[in-house]
Amino acid sequence: MNVIRQPSQRDFAEHVEAVQRLRREYAALPPGAPVRLAKPTSNLFRFRDPAATRPLDVGAFSSVLSVDPVERVAEVGGMTTYEDLVNATLPHGLMPLVVPQLRTITLGGAVTGMGIESSSFRNGLPHESVQEIEILTGAGDTVVARRDNDHRDLFHGFPNSYGTLGYSLRLRIELEPVKPFVHLRHLRFGDAKEAMDAFARICADAEHDGEPVDFVDGVAFGPGELYLTLASFVDSAPWASDYTGNDIYYTSIPRYAGTGPGDYLTVHDYLWRWDTDWFWCSRAFGVQNPTVRRFWPRSLKRSDVYRRLVALDRRTDFTRLLAHYRGKRQSEPLIQDIEVGVERGAEFLDFFQSEIGMAPVWMCPLRLREKAAPIAGRRHVWPLYPLEQDRLYINFGFWGMVEMKPGQRRAHHNRLVEEEVARLDGHKSLYSDAFYTEEEFWRLYNGDAYRDLKQAYDPDGRLLDLYAKCVGNK
Repeated sequence: MNVIRQPSQRDFAEHVEAVQRLRREYAALPPGAPVRLAKPTSNLFRFRDPAATRPLDVGAFSSVLSVDPVERVAEVGGMTTYEDLVNATLPHGLMPLVVPQLRTITLGGAVTGMGIESSSFRNGLPHESVQEIEILTGAGDTVVARRDNDHRDLFHGFPNSYGTLGYSLRLRIELEPVKPFVHLRHLRFGDAKEAMDAFARICADAEHDGEPVDFVDGVAFGPGELYLTLASFVDSAPWASDYTGNDIYYTSIPRYAGTGPGDYLTVHDYLWRWDTDWFWCSRAFGVQNPTVRRFWPRSLKRSDVYRRLVALDRRTDFTRLLAHYRGKRQSEPLIQDIEVGVERGAEFLDFFQSEIGMAPVWMCPLRLREKAAPIAGRRHVWPLYPLEQDRLYINFGFWGMVEMKPGQRRAHHNRLVEEEVARLDGHKSLYSDAFYTEEEFWRLYNGDAYRDLKQAYDPDGRLLDLYAKCVGNK
């Protein structure tokens, strides 16, 4: 029988002491000094210049405090990675309702930013399974925010605030039961409209051909080659594939599509199926070359390793300089996740394939889980990322470089995407570069609601505002 892991009095006392220590460090920062956290990893792709001031040490908030398999909840520090949380919950036959696809995404990062995965068509976004958050606000106070207490405005406004209202120190989140294995079926489509119709139908029914569906995502390899992957929990499996070594997960999708019994993974390996190769981006480092792959250690086949290599390249400007000396055109980084309604997903793919031409593209369906009424005077439950309730969206993820042509405007392809997403009544995540004008930005991300929250929880502007951080890269 699994033993309930409860926080000891020492755990609780250490957490309280760490909170008080962090508040003192925060209060000691000079007025106007930039505020940043000391974190060993990051999954943001807004590369800012390091701040001159000493970063706040948040290492004390990186552990799982408790897992309760009876109530199906966990108490975790805000800087805890999903990798550590999954390692703590799977022995109890449980997992978070949404496990973002990269191991070192933190709970706090997914909640104050955005996270998504193949359970999002039924479980929404990571912040929707949060019951309460302990937050160090910009004003230097610590508050516990819940859906139904005096800080419910901060609870609902925290998602997509990216640390500009405060930092999460502790979260209480829901968990759900799992089975040991996951059965994968890959369905091929030759037309984007057909694929979007299939997304809508399967996500509405949560089943396909009589088998329940627990997870749904997809990959567009090109205009006439799209795959939907349907995955279901199962108690046993005839085999379990391993994509942490020489085999590559995304290249297996066409191989297994429409043939035989499909594919099987352990639930652990399913959750991290994309991390080994950072979806398909490991090919930029030669890791998908069979010879290189054979000698590249398993321990280094991780998204956080590749992300550090990208950060090093940004600091040294190596790739741009190499292209210049070779006489090649400069390339523009296009690293984005966007959402549009499923009924307009084919329009976006047609635009993307004709104007951008990057492939593959990840596709992940999303429907908000929250059914509560919005706070009085606001149209949306989560005001800073205003998705509509009961509407199925498709997240499109694309990450790579696009060759620039002479005379193109700065961030040409990024701006094309931003303009098309706005035209299609969609939204863009802010973990990477954004190029909106200030007027555009506040219209898209509910500037009125944000200003009310900023005044309430950071009245002196100790933290950057959302536009300065996400567009100004300050």
